[in-house]
Amino acid sequence: MVARSSFIGALLVLLFLSACDETRMMDENKDVPQQGWIYNQPLMLDVPVTDTAMEYRLFVNLRISGDYPYSNFFYVLKQESPSRVERSFKGELELADEQGQWLGKGLGDLVDYQIPVKGVLKFPEKGIYQFRLFQNMRSDTLNHVLSAGIRIEKSKP
Repeated sequence: MVARSSFIGALLVLLFLSACDETRMMDENKDVPQQGWIYNQPLMLDVPVTDTAMEYRLFVNLRISGDYPYSNFFYVLKQESPSRVERSFKGELELADEQGQWLGKGLGDLVDYQIPVKGVLKFPEKGIYQFRLFQNMRSDTLNHVLSAGIRIEKSKP
């Protein structure tokens, strides 16, 4: 009985905290296959857009294990509009400091990052936008990345 009430309490707290995130438009991650993230196999995310007047902020999410062998992560993020217009963002996420300490938030062997991609993002048309996130490291197959994705939130005035 105590375990069940603890579970229900934890679930209610989680629901309350997620409901408080009023700026979030979407925050979604995709699991990377256990055999590694192959450079030409992007993680694909669809984003429905209904408000073309709003300004947004875009972030790349990344979850790695403590065995990740690099101190950074290079990516390419491609955005395709409903009318098939494509934009591309390239960037680098700095994951560790000069002493090798992870800069993200961690719990045990997992380290999470949420890094801004660019300043302000506007969607010029309504519809489904497709985002494709590629790893752009020198390794064809990147190991010890557990999941990755994007967050889009309303820009604060």
